Amino acid sequence: MTYAFSVRGLIRGCLSCETCSGKKIPVIGELELAFEECICPVVAITGTNGKTTTTELTTVMLRDSGVRTMASGNIGLPFATAVRQSTELDVMILEVSSFQLETIDAFRPQVAVWLNFSPNHLDRYRDLEDYRKAKLRVFMNQTPEDYAIVNARENLPPISARRITFSAYEPGADFTLRDGVIFYQGEPVLDQRKTRLEGFHNAENLMAALGVGLALGVELETMAAAVGEFTAPVHRCEFVRDFEGVRWINDSKATNLDSVEKAIHSQTRPTVLIAGGKDKAVRIRPIAPLVRERVLVAILIGEMKERIAASWSGVDCRISSSLKRPSPRRGKLPRPEDAVLFSPGTSSFDMFRNYGERGNRFKDAVNALK
Repeated sequence: MTYAFSVRGLIRGCLSCETCSGKKIPVIGELELAFEECICPVVAITGTNGKTTTTELTTVMLRDSGVRTMASGNIGLPFATAVRQSTELDVMILEVSSFQLETIDAFRPQVAVWLNFSPNHLDRYRDLEDYRKAKLRVFMNQTPEDYAIVNARENLPPISARRITFSAYEPGADFTLRDGVIFYQGEPVLDQRKTRLEGFHNAENLMAALGVGLALGVELETMAAAVGEFTAPVHRCEFVRDFEGVRWINDSKATNLDSVEKAIHSQTRPTVLIAGGKDKAVRIRPIAPLVRERVLVAILIGEMKERIAASWSGVDCRISSSLKRPSPRRGKLPRPEDAVLFSPGTSSFDMFRNYGERGNRFKDAVNALK
């Protein structure tokens, strides 16, 4: 891969450390190094869930509003590659993960977005607070000239940047939701029912994208008009097929329990849930009451299947060794008018290369049903 940036940052780090004595070895992450060479302002979007949808949504809404922009970072295209085009852009939209934020030093987004926070990656971090501290670094270098677009339900520490808040669940934020309509400071902005994005979680993704536009001086009405044809990225509550009256949904991107909870809440039909994968040492029990209430049967796969079954008392759990047969082997489920939701709730690395391969394997199995 060819990178556009110089090695100035690496040389600077080398000269400043005590390499001869072996006491210090500086680490400069890709996010930090590319930022040094970025000509245009940066928007950084982070959160446990919804980052990719919000990043793509923001990019489309800004671009259709006449802003020269592109998406990069944790979304697929590396920032270090995209930075070559920064001279031609008004703003760069970045999806950033906690892993990337661990190694920043001077990285300063003009607009930072905090979507949400829930337990995840506890196989990497010492505890939940350690994970949270890594994510909070997105605000570390912001000044009162910058903006922070934040979920009003999050108890965040003091932030130097100007805040724009949003919440689909509580009143009092700058962006709120009432009867399917998004309001900004009491004025209607966007009717979510006229978009292809369903659920409270997508309402908050829309609010965050609108907040970015507001911070950059784009008219809210212009951004709202650009969202009509936008569809969620693949593997995120993606409709696969309606087969004999059963609706099949691929939510392979659900790599934590919070995303499974949102996916279950978004279903309007009785649901068969397929879950499980790599054991990331997170607690499974908190979601059990919702599963008992909303799920007909849970089909469990992967490294975590036995632990999930033990934690979800009162849930009809069935163990499976693969996704080759994505439906219960006994009983009369799923029935016409049911939904089968593939929402693993953890990462894929015990059985697959990534969540994309996992989702594609599920879709292949569903499309092969006869």
